Amino acid sequence: MASNWTVDSWKSHEARHLPSYGDAEKLSGVEATLSRFPPLVFAGEARELKNDLAEVAAGRGFLLQGGDCAESFAEFHPDNIRDTFRVLLQMAVVLTFASKQPVVKVGRMAGQFAKPRSAPTETIGGVELPSYLGDIINGIEFEPGTRENDPERMVRAFTQSAATLNLIRAFASGGYANLRQVHQWTMEHIGRSPWGQRFSEMADRISEALDFMAACGVDPKTVPQLQGTSFYTSHEALLLQYEQALTRRDSLTGDWYDCSAHMLWIGDRTRFENSAHVEFLRGVDNPIGMKCGPSLEPDALLRMLDILNPSREAGRMTLITRFGHDKVEAGLPKLLRAVKAEGHPVVWSCDPMHGNVIKSDSGFKTRPFERILAEVRGFFAVHRAEGTHAGGIHIEMTGQDVTECTGGAIAITDDTLADRYHTHCDPRLNGAQSIELAFMMADMLNLEAGERQKQAA
Repeated sequence: MASNWTVDSWKSHEARHLPSYGDAEKLSGVEATLSRFPPLVFAGEARELKNDLAEVAAGRGFLLQGGDCAESFAEFHPDNIRDTFRVLLQMAVVLTFASKQPVVKVGRMAGQFAKPRSAPTETIGGVELPSYLGDIINGIEFEPGTRENDPERMVRAFTQSAATLNLIRAFASGGYANLRQVHQWTMEHIGRSPWGQRFSEMADRISEALDFMAACGVDPKTVPQLQGTSFYTSHEALLLQYEQALTRRDSLTGDWYDCSAHMLWIGDRTRFENSAHVEFLRGVDNPIGMKCGPSLEPDALLRMLDILNPSREAGRMTLITRFGHDKVEAGLPKLLRAVKAEGHPVVWSCDPMHGNVIKSDSGFKTRPFERILAEVRGFFAVHRAEGTHAGGIHIEMTGQDVTECTGGAIAITDDTLADRYHTHCDPRLNGAQSIELAFMMADMLNLEAGERQKQAA
């Protein structure tokens, strides 16, 4: 266990972006209730994810991490969970087929409720109210009572997360993820896109390969890897009261695990020295992610790595870069060089969403697809130049047919953003845009594989 760490030692450190609750007794009661609930995930599952990520860090895999910007109570529905899951399955198949490497699938699901905001309040029509901080804290409706921070929302978030995980586990192991079902994963709105046809052609090739295996006497029904898939959950560990209440000591190893998700990450706004969030996560044994933006200098990054992973355990740390399409090629190399020189085993993942938010002429916050793609291309290009492994992608997406990010082959325009703009926070890629991005990345992974073969020769 980390030295001088306790499950509540974060309380003696600087805590930014944590909500204040007016009723301390009510908060204490909710924390006590949550601490008696069963864990949402288990220590053994978190260790399996860490092993998978160690392979990615070694250049033998790829991390696909995606899901809602912020989960909501209003949009909670099994169809929405299923549709996001199936798009992630499609993306993983595309990336696996291209790279010939395993793809580790991690959802921003079953816990991604809290969001840091730029300002503590917002003003509409001359009325000032507290900012919306995510459904786990307060409500999105611009009303005085709804915007009050209510600790009881943590219990509802737990219940929704438990139901989400139950459904995901059923999909992952109950036959839905069987590769024989690959044609059934494509939804109608994705099938109408040019990339839907390309996926169908790839699915045909997969089906032919399975038929060939069966003809050779290898029954796909007896191969576990073809019958189901491993799928993990993650979220930003922002609301520390919730995270502490769900932290448990593993009976097998004696190590502490945050059992709210398999993987937790620290955001760009809570990543600093003496941070309460850093203090909390340094003591739990889950795989940890950390957002790395333009403000992060190499020395500060190395100090964070020494705090969060002093034993340099492979699979422990994923560095999620978020520079923006116009800054990634200038800002990323110095971080890669510093980490490589110090020998830290990390997974490098690209978040092409958060640095590419703009306000459209129609007033909607959006993310142009061409900027998202440009940052991903820049990320891969820098890794090729530096001889390091471009190990993952971290995107905000949904399986729903929303119109929140402009561009892509389906050509969402500024004028059509209002058609189906449903996000509770930031704009998400829809299913068709997500599949398009996966095929674009597949080409980049092929290029990276070609470079590795040249170097080996």
